[in-house]
Amino acid sequence: MSRILSSALFVVIVAALACVPFVADSYGVTLGIGMLGYVTLATAWALFSGPTRYVSLATVAFFGIGAYTVAVFSETIPYPLLLVTAGAIGLAVALVVGLSTLRLAGVYFVIFTFGLAELVRQLVTWYEVNVTGTLGRYIFLPVTPEGIYWQLLGLAAITFLISWWIGRSRIGLALKVIGDDEIVAAHCGIDIARVKLALFAISSVIITLVGAIQAPRWTYVEPTIAFNPTISFLTLIMALLGGAHRLTGPLLGAVPLFLLFEWLSANFPNHYSIILGLIFIAIVFILPRGVLAFAEENWRRWRKTEIKNLPAVAE
Repeated sequence: MSRILSSALFVVIVAALACVPFVADSYGVTLGIGMLGYVTLATAWALFSGPTRYVSLATVAFFGIGAYTVAVFSETIPYPLLLVTAGAIGLAVALVVGLSTLRLAGVYFVIFTFGLAELVRQLVTWYEVNVTGTLGRYIFLPVTPEGIYWQLLGLAAITFLISWWIGRSRIGLALKVIGDDEIVAAHCGIDIARVKLALFAISSVIITLVGAIQAPRWTYVEPTIAFNPTISFLTLIMALLGGAHRLTGPLLGAVPLFLLFEWLSANFPNHYSIILGLIFIAIVFILPRGVLAFAEENWRRWRKTEIKNLPAVAE
């Protein structure tokens, strides 16, 4: 019964969000696009990094690949096929990167993924300057902001369902064992390389599609826009704030932080990066396991205190 109620609630929420463009103004739709984009990015990031505890900073590499694929082929490929092409390119890059780097762990994986994003940006810049003789692309596609909003909403819903299914499947259990101890996972017969590669590929394709869907918003795309490293850090902070190990954690972290960052960038544009860094440090030290875990721990502590303070019942 609880599963039926949860499914019904999920459908109602998605349907209600789908109606937002009919009642919101252009700014509200734009705000919704940004929010849905980061909700999807944070959920996709947590899909792999949450259970495995592999902190990835390669989000913007795949996001930029999606955006630049749309920019390059927007005049030669129909839009639906354009998204398929972007997803295929993101999958190919994810498989190559995963096969060569998922044996790394800890700080080495963090450094590599950060370097990967910068490497991809530099390669695209070099190609544009030395081969095409330009530094940027114009995108003219008949895609409205409302269309982008609905596409992101659909992708966010699919990503959430994938995360829910994986969390309740044998793959999800295998990922948790891998995150706790890869040696134990290997002794249990888990194909560590294949499981990690599969989840990394799924996560990367979703992130690539977010970039591809959002690309028509900009009209003009260049490497510094598509491969902005802030995207990786914002996604990481949002997932950690809500709790990367929880199904709804990335959602609860992405929505308030996105609204906060929008306000900060509008009111403190010169100090935005400094404030962003301070927020990241605060989350790591104060809420290392996320808001949900913090709330649950304090609730249990309060309940135990209340039970201890109850007067003894006379026999």
